[in-house]
This record gives sequence, structure tokens and C-alpha cells, in this order.
Amino acid sequence: MDSKKLSMHLVSMILFIFLINYLANTFYWYYSIWWFDMPMHFLGGFWLGLFFIYFFHRLGASSNISYKYFFKIILPVLVVGVFWEVFEFFAYNHFGQNPFDALDTVSDIFFDLVGGTFAMIYFFRKIMPIKKDTI
Repeated sequence: MDSKKLSMHLVSMILFIFLINYLANTFYWYYSIWWFDMPMHFLGGFWLGLFFIYFFHRLGASSNISYKYFFKIILPVLVVGVFWEVFEFFAYNHFGQNPFDALDTVSDIFFDLVGGTFAMIYFFRKIMPIKKDTI
């Protein structure tokens, strides 16, 4: 695995997410565009998926990360997504006075998981493509 290439992807992606989030908060896109948090959760799940691939590789979990690590990547993405939704629940209900929306919560976790899944696909197709002669 090319750790330098993956770390550059991680850094550029988090900077992009921060920029979009800053613009969204500045121009109230989260409030004026009802679906805007969906691509943001997808991007967050995508970044988390790439981060956990990088993290497990750095821990030495395997010298060659393969598809069998799918649940090792997706489970932490799910846990972070659930913790984020718990944070949103407390922040919105206690500080923002917004009611709890179960459909929004399920949608957000779904897009986190889809983003994490696409991170795995992206990793195996673009960052570490499988050579045809090894199959």
C-alpha cells in the first residue's frame, strides 16, 4: 500500500470537507437546502473509511489490506456516525431547540455507511489496484 498517496488523499479530503462545511455554515446551506447534510455525511463516511484503512495499515494489522477487512473498516465508521448523531441529538435538543427527527438520523447514518463503503471501493480501485497477474 502506498501510505504517502493515501495520506495525501486524507489531508486533501478533510481540507475540502472543512471548506464546504465553513461555506455551508456561512451561507446557511444546512438550513436552506434540506438535503445538504446528505452529501456531507457521505463525504464524512468516505473520509472515515479511508482514515481507518490508513490506521489499520499503520498498526500493522496486515501488510496487505484486503476485502476481508470490510467490517473492520465499516464498523468504526458506523460507531463514529452513531456518536455524531448522539452529539447532534443533545446539541439540537438542548441548545438549538430543534426537535428530534428519526428519519434524518437514519438517513445520516445510512450516508455515513455508504461513504465508508465507497471508500473501500475507491481504495481498491484507485489507490491499491489489484494486479491481474495475482488473481
